[in-house]
Amino acid sequence: MLETIQGELVYIWYYFDIQFRQIFVYWILGMVIGSLVSVFAKDRIHNLFASMQGTRLGTVGILLASALGILSPLCMYGTIPIAASFSRQGMREDWLAAFMMSSVLLNPQLLMYSTALGTTALLIRLLSCYVCGVVAGILVNFRFSDKPFFNFDGFSPGESHDTDPNPFLRFLKNLGRNIRATGPYFLIGILLSALFQRYVPSEQFASLFGVHKGFGVLLAATIGVPLYACGGGTIPLLQEWLMSGMSMGSAAAFMITGPATKITNLGALKIVLGMKHFVIYIVYVMVFSFVTGFLINLIL
Repeated sequence: MLETIQGELVYIWYYFDIQFRQIFVYWILGMVIGSLVSVFAKDRIHNLFASMQGTRLGTVGILLASALGILSPLCMYGTIPIAASFSRQGMREDWLAAFMMSSVLLNPQLLMYSTALGTTALLIRLLSCYVCGVVAGILVNFRFSDKPFFNFDGFSPGESHDTDPNPFLRFLKNLGRNIRATGPYFLIGILLSALFQRYVPSEQFASLFGVHKGFGVLLAATIGVPLYACGGGTIPLLQEWLMSGMSMGSAAAFMITGPATKITNLGALKIVLGMKHFVIYIVYVMVFSFVTGFLINLIL
């Protein structure tokens, strides 16, 4: 019995070590890029968004707002307070919707980390997240142009941690916080990937998420809700799933519903949106992810 357990641990360590070597450099690059943007470019990105207020861009501003949301290095908890600040300054709600939606789905750090999935998956993630933000902005403009969609009462910008007068030390401190915040999820993701490689037959997985592409997209969109905890933790899993036969459409659906319905963030979203708009948000995310995944499978 003991020899069997030891043997299984050896196998798991073998898979863990391989996955770790394959993906570690992408995680480090993601941390570095994320911290560089957060320390040296975050304020410029947010100031550029704020400068859109009062312009005559109209609905065209949705396109720019969604792009700036992706460039913003903030997570959802950081995005909501800064969006509250924009709202109090009179920012259009369709622009806010586009900015917040794309910011929740993607940031420079996760984008760099996603290069581990290959060029195709990276481009699909970037494009689908951008379009998701644009469509969210268009829908808010069309349906809620005459009434408020958000309620930011009680939210205010948090205190910045990047206050060290030395730019290099500011960067190092930010990088340290990034590593501490994402490192455990990164290791857990690799461990789950190793367990998956050891105990889940690839042909059975492919039959669920690859062969039956419509059902696979729906299933991937659904499991993204409870499974997603951190972007850094899901990249190792996605990498292994794609190699095991997961269709690109299923992966795209998971990459949308996961961050958009991250359990730890839903409470704050519910406060900002209210119950009715919160339900609309969840339905929108699920429908968009399924349609996106289905179309990608048709194209590819």
